[in-house]
Amino acid sequence: MKGYWIAHVNVSDVEQYAEYTRQAPAAFARYGGRFLARGGRSQALEGRNTPQRSVVIEFDSYDQALACYHSPEYQAACSHRQGVAKAEVIIVEGLDELVG
Repeated sequence: MKGYWIAHVNVSDVEQYAEYTRQAPAAFARYGGRFLARGGRSQALEGRNTPQRSVVIEFDSYDQALACYHSPEYQAACSHRQGVAKAEVIIVEGLDELVG
C-alpha cells in the first residue's frame, strides 16, 4: 500500500526556510516521493486555521515514507527548518483499493 506525507507548515523566516526547500527534495527523490500538492491554494474548513503551506507527497509504501522522514538526508534538511517554521507532518497509509 502506498504511503502519504501530509504536512502543514507556517514559515516565519522565508530566507532560511529556502535552504530546507532546496535540500529536502533530494531525500524525497531518493525514496521515490512524488509531490501531489505543494503550496497553492488551501482552506481549512474544520478544526484549525488554514496553514500557509499544505503539502502531500506520495510514496510507493508506508515504510518508504517513514524511511525518508528518518533518513540522514531529510533530517539534515530539517535542521534548516528548525526555529523558522512550525510544521506538522503526518504519514498515513493508503487504501488497498478505492472505496466507492
